[in-house]
Amino acid sequence: MKRESLIINLFVFTLLVSCTRAATSTVTPTQASTNSIVVDGRTRSYTVYVPTKITTPTSLVIVLHGGGGNDDNAERMTGMSAKADKEGFVVVYPNGSGRLEDKILTWNSGNCCGYALDQKIDDVKFISALIDQMIANYKIEPKRVYVTGISNGGMMSYRVACELADKVAAIAPVAGALNVECKPSQPVSVIAFHGTSDQHVLYAGGKPKAQADTHERVDQSVEYAISFWVKQNSCGTTPQKNEKGNIVSEIYSGCKSNTGVALYTIKGGGHVWPGGVGGTFFADAPSKEISATEVMWEFFAKHPKQ
Repeated sequence: MKRESLIINLFVFTLLVSCTRAATSTVTPTQASTNSIVVDGRTRSYTVYVPTKITTPTSLVIVLHGGGGNDDNAERMTGMSAKADKEGFVVVYPNGSGRLEDKILTWNSGNCCGYALDQKIDDVKFISALIDQMIANYKIEPKRVYVTGISNGGMMSYRVACELADKVAAIAPVAGALNVECKPSQPVSVIAFHGTSDQHVLYAGGKPKAQADTHERVDQSVEYAISFWVKQNSCGTTPQKNEKGNIVSEIYSGCKSNTGVALYTIKGGGHVWPGGVGGTFFADAPSKEISATEVMWEFFAKHPKQ
């Protein structure tokens, strides 16, 4: 039964990724380019999206796909390239690693997921090298580097903040969990988005109720992650709370070094990018009451590294 369950989970997982890739893309060939960098002897690929008009100083947003996804999937799900066109920042969509060339890719976020975890891939080193390359090639302002991601990518964004605090100004995990020992060298701004009905990464933490990855894991709660960063950034402990429809926002102020911490809870929300593109007819439906892409960019723009 365990083997049959595994096969079914992998089939559904693969189908979900395949169908998600079928969504309409906003990237045009003249604005997007595929590049690579060698890290630890591995060729790592990524897609860069450069808008026609770039603001000065130029910001960089790194978007990490979820487990089983890839760069194309991340762009379609988030619509970040369209936002870049409006605001004039550069976006990079890195690829995780896997047994296949460009499908079913994962990140080594600490206790998840798949091939990257099995092979002990140093994805922090990859992201660090990628940031350096982007700054050199696209004249990115080093104080305006931001990272976001969903699910396994959201977990990876937490890990990046913990280990690359000197390079990253802010992160925006979506449906992720802070599952690594975190000792950041500097304050990092954090804005998180999480649905209360997420079955893959539970809002209250614990073992996932729905899982494609075969590794046993227990996730920390959303409260744990937010409390950690509130303390780390020396923010006031009482947030400004606002509730509208199914969206509950909690904004923490008084944080040191121009940082901020914010949490957007989607009541009844599932394992999906709020305001983004859903994967399949059987996947969780994205909330239309909030756009994570819009809200996180506004947060990023207000919190460059000092």
